[in-house]
Amino acid sequence: MASRVITAPSTVSRPVASHKALELSSRLQRPISSRTGHAPKEARRWGTIGFMIAIHILAIVALLPRFWSWQGVTAMLVLYWVTACLGVTIGYHRLLSHRSFRVPKWLERFFATCGTLSCQHGPIDWVGLHRHHHKFSDTDADHHNSHRGFWWSHMGWMFEPIPAMRTVPRLTSDLVGDPYYRWLNKYFLLLQLPLGALLFWIGQASGAGGWSMVLWGIFLRLVVVYHITWLVNSATHCWGSVVFESGDKSRNNPWVAALTFGEGWHNNHHAFPHSAIHGMQAGQIDLTWQHIRFMRALGLASKIQLPITS
Repeated sequence: MASRVITAPSTVSRPVASHKALELSSRLQRPISSRTGHAPKEARRWGTIGFMIAIHILAIVALLPRFWSWQGVTAMLVLYWVTACLGVTIGYHRLLSHRSFRVPKWLERFFATCGTLSCQHGPIDWVGLHRHHHKFSDTDADHHNSHRGFWWSHMGWMFEPIPAMRTVPRLTSDLVGDPYYRWLNKYFLLLQLPLGALLFWIGQASGAGGWSMVLWGIFLRLVVVYHITWLVNSATHCWGSVVFESGDKSRNNPWVAALTFGEGWHNNHHAFPHSAIHGMQAGQIDLTWQHIRFMRALGLASKIQLPITS
């Protein structure tokens, strides 16, 4: 299949917006804050906070010796690949958010479903917020602006109102017309139920224990995928090397790349956001790109966008 080449100079900067557009963006995206720079207590998203506390407690419970089993470890690792790689990095990120390649509709929906199983919101909200991030990366309008500190960009931003959510419908016109994506976006949490039932049955049938499989395959796996995904927002905007002037604090971080199937080559990505490959320099392993290459070899991936970096 043919690939598209993205041409860009080695120095990349954010386009200059009009004064009116910047003023409107600032008004729409300004975080709710008090004099200390934090949202007042009544503005906290207590539902999200409670959910995260519960998920982390159950992940710790999964580590108790009574719930240990090789079947549970295997389920966690397989689902880590299915949800983090197939779902988030391939599906939500490179395919839906940036359209860096194309696949048949049935396969696109499969990847989106895997992304939904990561429990990081449905495809419409995830894609909309990510596209917004690229428009305003590391500015006051960016919902996980790394200038506000590691904790904020890692997960603190989720616990306060997110003004950028208002822009999601405008930024996802290619997705909101699809009834399946609207359904996934509305019921993303419920997809854990059939997965949990399947894991429980496998655990009972294999002798590992149904609850052991559920704790490892759902709760521990979700926490691991959450924090590894969030490192792209936090760690790769704090530590690493800069190859391209991307107009923000994005960095290439090899250990984050190793954990995230290649997403840690973040400075490369922010310089060439529509590129299907992130590991552009020698020695930069990008496992997500290898998946895309494999799909291209099978005739499933087309219109692959690649950069010219020099």
